Amino acid sequence: MANTSRPVGRTALLASAVALLGLVGACGDESSTSSAPQPSRAPRTTAPDSGTGTASGTAPAATAAPSDTAGSASASARTDGRCHTSELRAAVGRVDPGAGQRNFPIVLTNTSDRTCTLYGYPGAAFVDASGEHLGPDPERAPASPETVTLTPGKSAWAGLSFSSPQISGARTATPAALLVTPPDEHDPIEVKWTAGEVPVGGDESSVSLSALEAGTGP
Repeated sequence: MANTSRPVGRTALLASAVALLGLVGACGDESSTSSAPQPSRAPRTTAPDSGTGTASGTAPAATAAPSDTAGSASASARTDGRCHTSELRAAVGRVDPGAGQRNFPIVLTNTSDRTCTLYGYPGAAFVDASGEHLGPDPERAPASPETVTLTPGKSAWAGLSFSSPQISGARTATPAALLVTPPDEHDPIEVKWTAGEVPVGGDESSVSLSALEAGTGP
């Protein structure tokens, strides 16, 4: 009887080797096909130029709005500056007699719709019905003037004083009006004079005028 065990063993060994090689090959194929493909990167695009920015897309700097210089100057003109003759009303207040003197407040009132200022002494001159001056202009009394601010409707006053002609013996005249000129102005305001005679010459005929201050008089 022939021995068949040896050829059978070789055949089995050969089959096992072939099976092992197939297994190794299968593993290699799985490894190479299981890796996911890398996604392709989309190409970079540039937004179209809208014409309002720079080439890099940066918005242009904002332009500052111009200041309203003219408006500021106009506002200043309405609320500041010297009072002009056309913006004032003049009046002579009631006499305040005392110690042989006759004293009258000359009152200037702001009739405009803006705030303005007065500084110093007003001008004053007595005139007759034809407009001729009577006597010398009043002398300025020593003082330290201060700026008076007049809002609409407010007043400032200066004192007009002279010795009573009945006591001084000065030559007199009865004016028709008193011309009052605001400080730094050229045009006077004519105020009707109703307080009788005033000294216009001779001894003790001087008339004095004080600086303006706020209010309507003593």
